[in-house]
This record gives sequence, structure tokens and C-alpha cells, in this order.
Amino acid sequence: MMLTAAIASSSVTVAGASSKSANADGALPLYDPRSFGAKGDGIALDSPAINAAISACNKAGGGMVYLRPGVYRTGTVELKSNVTLYLEAGCTILGSLDLNDYTLMAGPPAKGDANQKHVIFARDAENVTLAGPGKIDGQGPQFWELSGRAPLPPQDQWAEVTAHAWKKKETGRASPMLEFVNCRWLRIEDVRIENAAGWTLRPYNCDNVYISGIAIKNPNFGSNTDGMDITGCQNVFVSNCSIDTGDDAICLKSECMYGEQEPRLGRNIVVTNCVLTTCCNGFKLGTATWGGFENVTFSNSVIYNNAGEFKDRVISGIALEVVDGGWIDGFVATGIRMQRTRTPIFIRLGNRRQPKKYSQHGLRGVMIENIHASEALLASSITGLRGVEVEDVTLSNIRVDNVLPSRPEWIGRSVPEKEDSYPEARMFGMLPASGLYVRHAKDLHLKDIVFRAPSGEARPTVIFDDVKGVRMAGLSSTVVAGDQPVVSMKDTSNVWISESAAPAGTGTYLGVEGAASSNILLSGCDLRGARDSVALGSGLPPQTVTASGNIGTEPKSPQQ
Repeated sequence: MMLTAAIASSSVTVAGASSKSANADGALPLYDPRSFGAKGDGIALDSPAINAAISACNKAGGGMVYLRPGVYRTGTVELKSNVTLYLEAGCTILGSLDLNDYTLMAGPPAKGDANQKHVIFARDAENVTLAGPGKIDGQGPQFWELSGRAPLPPQDQWAEVTAHAWKKKETGRASPMLEFVNCRWLRIEDVRIENAAGWTLRPYNCDNVYISGIAIKNPNFGSNTDGMDITGCQNVFVSNCSIDTGDDAICLKSECMYGEQEPRLGRNIVVTNCVLTTCCNGFKLGTATWGGFENVTFSNSVIYNNAGEFKDRVISGIALEVVDGGWIDGFVATGIRMQRTRTPIFIRLGNRRQPKKYSQHGLRGVMIENIHASEALLASSITGLRGVEVEDVTLSNIRVDNVLPSRPEWIGRSVPEKEDSYPEARMFGMLPASGLYVRHAKDLHLKDIVFRAPSGEARPTVIFDDVKGVRMAGLSSTVVAGDQPVVSMKDTSNVWISESAAPAGTGTYLGVEGAASSNILLSGCDLRGARDSVALGSGLPPQTVTASGNIGTEPKSPQQ
């Protein structure tokens, strides 16, 4: 919008192939690729002419390369410093189906998820802008084929993913469609980006990145069609964007692909006012997670799916995954509405591989608040490793409505560790909790949490396993059918539960087991709806739990 206003209010000079300079007193220099030989007919290969216009603009000191309405079939278009590539309404950059038309940009693997072919590319450039109401179309479906993968059985459709039915062709593809490497002062505004063959947009090791008002639209069955992969970037602002795709909508990564000795710290990243839909993850941090992420904020956004099959739905609304030796230190999510997202929150610290060794390794300093998730299927989870815990996580003012009926085989199910597995909310199978499952964590703060489940749900609402330090206030849930407690603890210590209520018809509110469980306080709770307030496992002394100032039943000793 800012660039459109500038064009409308300024005099312009249109530069052609013979122009030495486009600068005339007070004029805004525009370079028209048609003056350099572009046809705009969707048939001729126009990338050489567009690149010639960009080079002329750059050599003249900067300005705007203006694409008027038309269809410009291209291979790789390479942006340079001080150049704005402006796509007018009615203009389409159409990615060529001939991979020989793309310039190989050395760095990533030739046929990897991120490779050496791109529709738009810039490296080591400053003050680069891609803008306008026009469109970039990568013709992605032409580069995919059916994978031949057998679908999951009907009882496991909650774990199915529609995009897994397709794969990239062995002949290759351009991915990421838009790649910006080591750029400074990068702006991407208002453009429609559609049908990426692989990853859609990746700023890589860039500084001062401004992305606003863009719309990404890829088929939801598109194989590996991430929306944005923000990698090793600092001072990033993403706002007012719409992303509809077949893989992670917005994903933050940390890795080395262009010969770096160390992955670059990703920090000071703000994502706000966005609408995201996919059959994979909405907002995801990782993978890869070789290095660190600090000061990341995700706010005031919607993650949704339309009514339909489970395989078409978002896997995780917010997914924080550190599994490659890196770290998260400082993440805030607030004001997120989720509709038909299978798992609202997934936090995972694993040990898949460690290309680098860092003392900061870990996952800490996470605050997620003001979340409303409806029609969820799986419990949210926070899981670390034994002796390497997720630390300092706050969940506040969160409401989750689960709609998947419980099954007997999920109750009391043993959860595998899967220390080195690829992280995904489905990785453990269906969890034995209906609302929240926490294992190998410490310093956890929960406040004003509401979990609703269908009638007949027989799993505990919340499970803590090997957790050190829990402050939980204001838990509300539906009744647990059967003999499982509402809150279940195993080998968990230093806990204070308060201001919570047992739903009417509860058997046991708090169940505690495990020799390492100790110093648990239950106070200020309304337990009138419970038959028993506390049930202690065999061998645990009565002083394991102190119940004080509650309304309702007294604790039940192990012998009773």
C-alpha cells in the first residue's frame, strides 16, 4: 500500500535498455522489463529480461522494476540491492515447468527439501523489496506425484495427514520458491504467492525483515509446501498475512546450509495478525534446531480448518520443538484462536542429533496465554528427557474443547520416550490424558485452564510424570468417568494446586504415585463434587500430600 501510494503521487521516469540513468529531478525511476525484451504472454521465457532490468536498476543506484499486467514465465529472477520488484494487479510471475530454466544457486543440497533452484532469489543484498498486488505462481502440482503410501486404518484417522499421499517427483523442483540469503532491510508486501512446488518463502540469515499483507495459497495436499521458513534471522516483523498450505504454515529454523561454521541465532521475531490453515502445524519452531531462538512473539492470530476429515486438519496449533542441540529462551504466544486444530499446544525437547554442542541447550522461558481451541482431538503435551527437562513454562487463560470420544485402550497407556524421533504431536500415539500431558519438566505454571471433553471421557484430565515444581491455580474440567483421577501425578514434587474445582460426579480428584513424589499441597479448592480428594499410591506416606483449606472431602490414606 505504501509503494502503491508512492507510485500514484510521484512523477516517474520509465527506463529502457538504452537508458544510462532513470533519475530525473524528483522522478521515481521505473524499469519496465518489456523495454528489455519481456513479452508477458505466458509463453516466452521472460526471466532474462527481468534480470536485465534489475541489473540496470541496481547499477543506476536503485529504483523500481515495474511489471505491468501480463503473465511472465520465468526461471530464476535474482533481486539486487536497492531494487524494488513491483507486481502490478493483473501481473503473474509464472514459474517455468522446465527446471533447466532455473539458475543453480550453490548452497543447499541439489535435491533437498531446500535446494538450489528458486523463482525469486537474492543473496548479500541490502534494501530489497518485493511488493504489489500481483501474483507469483510456482505451478507446484506439476512437480508432485502420488506417493503410494497406504492410508492409516479408520481407527487411526486422527493421526493421518492428507499431504502424505503425495511426494515430489524424482526429476526435482524449485524450493524454496522465494529464497533470500544474508539480506539486510528486506521487505515483502501485499503479494499473492501460490502453488509452490516445495517450501514457499525462506529468509535465511537475514536482518531487519518486514513481511506484511501477503497471501500464500498452496493445495493442502501439497508435499512439503511450508508457508514461511524463517531461518537464522534477526529483527523480523510478520503481520497481516494469510497462509493456506499443505505443510507448516510458519516455521522458524536454525541450521547451516550456505557453508557457515555455526548456525546463526534467530532472535527478535514478531508474528502477529495472521490467519493460518494447513494439514500440518500452524506456528512451529523447529526443525531444524541446531542453534538458538530468543525473543520470539506470536500474537493475535487465527489457526483454523474448515469442517472435514481429520487428515485435513492442523496437527499442532503451536509447536515448539528443540531436538538438535539448540535452544529456546524466551517465547510468548498470546491471543490465539484455534478451530479444529488437532493438538493445541505441543512442546518437545528431544535428542535427535546434535551437529553442534552448546551450553545453552534446552527449552525454557515459554509463556502461552489467552488461547481458545475448539474441536481439538489430542491432548496438549510438554515433554523433555529424563535429566534434561523443559523449564519455566507458563500456560495461562487457556480453554480447550476436545471432541474425540475416549477409548478404553488409551486409559493408563504407557507413553514411549522416543528420545531421538522426529518431533510431532502424533509421535507418542494417543496420550493417556485428555487435556494435558507433562513429562520431564520443571518450574511449570498453570493458571485459569479449562479442559472440556465428551461425555464418557475416562482418562485423567491432566497427567504429570517426573515433574519438579508445579504451580496450578484455577483448573476446570469435565468429569472423568470411571476410576481415574482428574489430576494424576507420578514421581512429581514441589506442587501447589489451588482455586480448582472437582466436577460433580468425580471419583478421585488427585491421584499420586511414585516414590519420588513429595511436597504436594492441595489448598483452597472446591472438592464437593468428588468422592475422594486424594488417593495415594502404595508405599507413599500420608504427608506426601497436604490438604488444607479445601471445601469437601478429606484426603484418603493409602490403607483406606
